[in-house]
Amino acid sequence: MSVHMAKRLLAREMKSLTEEPMEGFRVKLINEEDLFEWEVALFGPPATIYEGGYLKAILQFPMNYPFSPPTMRFITRLWHPNIYESGEVCISILHAPVEDTQSGELACERWNPAQTVRTILLSVISLLNEPNTSSPANVEASVMYRRYMEGVDDEYAKVVRRIVQMTAEDAARDGVVVPTTVDDYCVKTIMEKPGDADGQRYEMEFHFWRNDECSENEEEDEEDGSGQSAEKEGENGEEEERVNVSE
Repeated sequence: MSVHMAKRLLAREMKSLTEEPMEGFRVKLINEEDLFEWEVALFGPPATIYEGGYLKAILQFPMNYPFSPPTMRFITRLWHPNIYESGEVCISILHAPVEDTQSGELACERWNPAQTVRTILLSVISLLNEPNTSSPANVEASVMYRRYMEGVDDEYAKVVRRIVQMTAEDAARDGVVVPTTVDDYCVKTIMEKPGDADGQRYEMEFHFWRNDECSENEEEDEEDGSGQSAEKEGENGEEEERVNVSE
């Protein structure tokens, strides 16, 4: 795959994420001339210890994207079992699809060309509140998190809350209002229905922070049936387009 094609794909993803934003994150180019380096800001999920957090990171894409995964490094200093002291994120979706019996990861959990920036960021948002302690990048944070989950103490939560409070200054400086309610996280976007010749538009509800309230709403949509089939059709179309991008 050529660098030109990687640029085209990244430009298309950037356009999609800026024109149809989801309230869990924001993206922008660090340098308008460089599509391979993005600044992203994740918003801490509501009803968690990260609520109200404004967490900034850098996504660095390889020249053969999407056949190799990008790297992600937080520039906001975080205390998390799966984030190295350098800020680098350790998550299976960003690991190259190679055989590694020592990692404990399934091949299907690793990177593949059908993944997108959107799926990466949603996975990292989920990881914030549900760390993987089986192979931690920060052992001390992992031990503290386990003690917190076992009810031994709440030091882990206190550390995270202090970090979250410190990010308020960054959000204010960037002119960003961080959403803190479930309603803000379960947003609706108007899109063109895939395959509709007359360009009919319909409402699709995205549930990117999966908690009880969002799940209940999703179940209602599934009972209706139409929203689910339209969403599935759209996802299949996008995946097919991404896989067939090589020249």
